[in-house]
Amino acid sequence: MPAPAGGRGGVEIDGLSAAQPEALRHLVWLNEASAKVGTTLDLQRTAKEFADFTVPRLADGCAVDLLESVLRGEEGTRWSASRPPVLRAMAVTQIEQLGDLEPDVVGEIATSDPTLVGMQCLMAREPILISRIGPDEYERIAVTRSAAAEMRKAGVHSYMVIPLIARGVLLGLADFVRSAGHPPFTRTDLALAVQLASKAAVFVDNARLYGRERDHVVNLQRSLLPRSTPPTPGLDVSTRYEPSSDPSGVGGDWFDVVALPGGRTALVVGDVMSHGLPAAATMGQLRTVARTLMALDMAPERVLARLDLAARDLEEDQIATCLCAVHDPLDSSYTVVRAGHPPPLLVTADGSARYLDVPAGAPLGAGVIPYDPVAVPVEPGSSLVLFTDGVVKTRADDIDTQLRRLLEAAARPRPGGLDATTLIGKCPLDEPRFDEAVMVVARSRSPEAGLDVKEWPLPEGGAAAGTARRLVRERLERWRLTELAEVTELVVSELVGNALRYGGGPGHLRLLRHERLVVEVSDKGPDLPQIQHTTPSDEGGRGLQLINMLCRRWGSCRTETGKLVWAELDLPDPPRPGS
Repeated sequence: MPAPAGGRGGVEIDGLSAAQPEALRHLVWLNEASAKVGTTLDLQRTAKEFADFTVPRLADGCAVDLLESVLRGEEGTRWSASRPPVLRAMAVTQIEQLGDLEPDVVGEIATSDPTLVGMQCLMAREPILISRIGPDEYERIAVTRSAAAEMRKAGVHSYMVIPLIARGVLLGLADFVRSAGHPPFTRTDLALAVQLASKAAVFVDNARLYGRERDHVVNLQRSLLPRSTPPTPGLDVSTRYEPSSDPSGVGGDWFDVVALPGGRTALVVGDVMSHGLPAAATMGQLRTVARTLMALDMAPERVLARLDLAARDLEEDQIATCLCAVHDPLDSSYTVVRAGHPPPLLVTADGSARYLDVPAGAPLGAGVIPYDPVAVPVEPGSSLVLFTDGVVKTRADDIDTQLRRLLEAAARPRPGGLDATTLIGKCPLDEPRFDEAVMVVARSRSPEAGLDVKEWPLPEGGAAAGTARRLVRERLERWRLTELAEVTELVVSELVGNALRYGGGPGHLRLLRHERLVVEVSDKGPDLPQIQHTTPSDEGGRGLQLINMLCRRWGSCRTETGKLVWAELDLPDPPRPGS
C-alpha cells in the first residue's frame, strides 16, 4: 500500500480516502505501527518488523542497524571521529526492483566509515535528508563503491537516515531510499519517518531492557548452580540447564549433585514457582540450605521437611517443588522423595522406560509434611532422569501428553547411552522453550566399577581397636596404600575408642576406596559425637580434634540401629612415569 506522504498517491487507509486531511491519514498510519512493530521482545525481529512496515509504504528500501553496545544490553558507548561506533546490521527490506543492492549483511558488523552520511547522522544524533542524490553523493551513502554502482543502476535517487533514540539512549539508525518511478523524499516524509522511528526506538529499547534483565537473571542463576559435579561412585552423571527464550520465563530452576559419605551421591532438582530475580535469589537460598542439610547426611525425607520450614521463613513467601534421590553404590539403589515435583523417569539398560511411583508430597513452603521416601533398586546400565517441568511444558498440550513425549524420547536407543544434553534438546518438540528447564541424568555402573569396599564385624571389648588396626593395615597393603597405613590406623583407633566409650561398643568397620579413602565405624549409641573444648590438664577429649586435623573431613549420621561415624582421607598422588 503506498505511503500517505510525498505525493505517492492518495489511497484509502483503514477506511480513510485521499480526500481526508493528510495529517489524519499520517496519524492513522502511525497508530497502525503500534500494532505491527514490537510484537515481541526480540531485538532482531523488532528491527525486521520496523523495516517491513515502511516498505513500500514510506520507502522502496529500508535498512536498520543497531549499536553493538546496545545488543550487549548497554546504554551506549563513547566514540570519536578516529574511532566511530560499532554497528551491526539487523534488518533489510526492499522492493523486488532493488534486490541487487548491496547493503551490509544482516547479522554482520556494519561498515563504520566516518565519512558516510549514516555515520554522520549517528554521531550528530540528527536526521539527514538528501532529497535528490547528486552524482558524487552515492559513495557517501553506500557502504562500498560496488554498492554505490548498484544504487545508480537501480535508479535510487532519494535518501534519508534517521537516528533511533529512546529515553535519551542512542540505539542505532534506520536509512531509507526511493527509486525510479517514485517522487523524492520531502520534509513531510522526513518528519513522518522521525515519528515512526521514535515509536520503533521505544520498542527496540524495550527489547534491549528485557534482554538485559534476562541476561542478568540467567547469569545470576548460572552463578548459583554447580559449575562441576563431584566424583560419583557407581554413577555417570550428566546435567543440563536451559534458559528460556522468553525473559519472563527465567529464574527459579536449580539442580545439585552432592557427594555423601560411604560413596553415596545425592541428586537434587527443584523449581521455584515464580520467575525473575526474586525467584533466582530464592533458588540460591534453597539450594544452599539443601547442600548444608545434605552435608549433615540427613535422610532425604528429613531434608525436604527442613527445606519446607526454610521456604516458609523466606520473606518473599515463595513456593517451590523439589525432587531428591540418594544413590547407594553398595547395593545399587536409590532412595527417592519428592515435594510436589514431577516424578523421576527410569530408563533400563534394554531401553524400556517408566515413571517411578513416588508419593507426590506437598510443595516446599506449603507446610504439609512429612514426605514419604521410596527405595528403588536399579540394574547396571539403567538411567534415572530428574527434570523440571520446563523440559516438557508447552502452551498447547496437557501435562500427560507432555510427559508421554518425554517418555518416548528417553526410550529411543542412542549410541553411547542417555545424556542430559541430548535428551533435553528433544523436548518440547518443534516449539521454542518459554520456561527454563533443568535435567539430571544418572547412569548406573557396575557396583564394582571405580569403588573398592571391604566390611568387617568388630569384636566386643578392648580387642576391637587392635583388630581394627590389623584389618586396616592388611587391606591397605593389598590396595598398595601403605603410606596411609599409619594415619589410618590412628584414625580407626580413635573411632573405635569413641564407640567403646560412648556408643555401647563398635558394630562394623568399613573401608571404601574411590577418589578418596573412607573409614566408617558403626555403633549402637544414639548421640552424635562433637568436638569438645579441652584444657591442658584434661587427659582425654582430643580424639576428634586429632581426626579433624588428620582427615580431609569427617562426620556422623544416625542409622536404624544407632549411628555411623566416618572419616575421609585424600589418596596419595600416583607416581609419575619414570620416577
